[in-house]
Amino acid sequence: MDRFQAMRIFVRVVEARSFAGAARQLHSSPPAVTRAVAYLEGITGARLLTRTTRSVTLTEPGARYYADCKRLLAALNEAEAAAGGEYAKPSGTLTITAPVLFGQMYVFPVLTEFLDLYPEMRGHALLLDRIVNIVEEGIDIAIRIGHMADTSMSAIKVGTVRHIVCGSPDYFARNGRPQVPADLGAHKVIASTGSSVPLDWQFGRDHKINLSVTARLQSNSIAANREAAADGWGVLRMLSYQAAPYIQDGLLEVVLTEYEPEPLPIHIVHPEGRHASAKVRAFIDLAVDRLRSDKRINGTLP
Repeated sequence: MDRFQAMRIFVRVVEARSFAGAARQLHSSPPAVTRAVAYLEGITGARLLTRTTRSVTLTEPGARYYADCKRLLAALNEAEAAAGGEYAKPSGTLTITAPVLFGQMYVFPVLTEFLDLYPEMRGHALLLDRIVNIVEEGIDIAIRIGHMADTSMSAIKVGTVRHIVCGSPDYFARNGRPQVPADLGAHKVIASTGSSVPLDWQFGRDHKINLSVTARLQSNSIAANREAAADGWGVLRMLSYQAAPYIQDGLLEVVLTEYEPEPLPIHIVHPEGRHASAKVRAFIDLAVDRLRSDKRINGTLP
């Protein structure tokens, strides 16, 4: 059996999450698809997939092998294109995941610009406020906020964000500005959380301060909480990029800046390493340039 063809079948099974689904997409038969995966498992000596009656999921060695297959197949496609006298160029569908609000504010403008530059490309944005397994879910690129836990991924830092406390100028004129974190006990606090339990907020860098805060108003909508703060109802703790347009327009002001914890990095993450496909490389080149030049995530807010 042709090993590269078996790899293509394996990748299709993973992305379809089904042997039968992959067979339909490949205009093949389920037994032929099953044989291809069994062939690869025989070569590698590892179980690559866990099969249930409803779905197919990757094992841990299968996830690594899937990423390697994607990389090798992309390199093969580019080598064939180059041998034919054509330079590899972005094609197909680019799938990106990012936090909801960050995706709306920062990623979507880059993605639409990318699609205008490459009219034959298609884009798929998966905006979620949770970490997804980009290998298992067939995602090309992820935007992650926070320190990287998975060192097997290629990550390019494009900015930082801060945990800030802010409120409207009108609110501070009526209620005064908190000077130390403990002063928040005398203010109406808005919190972005789905939980009704008291919140533990950490302040400071060298000397950490943990503060238990009871919010008067809580919701899981950052946008709704931001509007309440801008309307002068109370003070809100959020990530600096979320407040940036409102701070620039003078609708919100930042307080307690000297007590902020360490900033969080923003990374563009992908699993393909230096052998990334043309579409991934092209998007990353554009995104790195656009995001690093955005002062809202690479400058200093007031």
